[in-house]
Amino acid sequence: MHAYANPTRFLAIARPLTPWLLGLGLALVLAGAWAGLMLVPGDYKQGDTARILYVHVPAAWLGMGGWSALAITGLVQLVWRHPLAGIAARAIAVPGMLFTALCLATGSIWGKPTWGTWWEWDGRMTSMLVLLFLYAGFLALTMEGDGQGRGGSLSRGAAIYALVGAINIPIINRSVVWWNSLHQGPSITLRGSSIDGSLLWPLGLTVLGFTLLFGAIVLMRMRRIIADNRVAARLRRLADDEGA
Repeated sequence: MHAYANPTRFLAIARPLTPWLLGLGLALVLAGAWAGLMLVPGDYKQGDTARILYVHVPAAWLGMGGWSALAITGLVQLVWRHPLAGIAARAIAVPGMLFTALCLATGSIWGKPTWGTWWEWDGRMTSMLVLLFLYAGFLALTMEGDGQGRGGSLSRGAAIYALVGAINIPIINRSVVWWNSLHQGPSITLRGSSIDGSLLWPLGLTVLGFTLLFGAIVLMRMRRIIADNRVAARLRRLADDEGA
């Protein structure tokens, strides 16, 4: 795991990998969106309204997946003090929050014609809103001096915050099972899918495409943070030399 602790070694992989993730992800998202809008039939109950699932489901997956990755980086920071863990966490937080907001927005748009309301304080929607607030709290914490260590690493408090916040992930996942909800039950499980196969395959394209785009965004943000850290280190050395 420490083989890529050196930022130079990490950048040697991240630079060529970023455009591949970006290009392939964009192609898959466009292909999945085109198929979802033009090729597959409308849902037999919800009609064309259900086509929003090709954005809503990937956004929900990446909102939860982003925080899961934050928790992992927090653990790595606390246990192994990996130099890139904090940088990765800060890079993940912004796209994770954006996809969570996109999930809430598309869910609200989907809910209005389906349920007759833009919002309902049920388990799934409320726990997803809590996730949005958790992201906002993490970003606020890591912007403060006591939430960010030297070289972009996370403070102990920020790392613990990321780990504790992960409690919300299984709550989101199981909320439609534990509580009465307007939101439909689990559609895709290890036992199979309740979504008809004719509607399902474009979803695979958009989920994979948005995931690759998420990875590209994270790599781009990590590269920028590393560059900013190097500039800050250079300025500190110059200031030290002038003060000597």
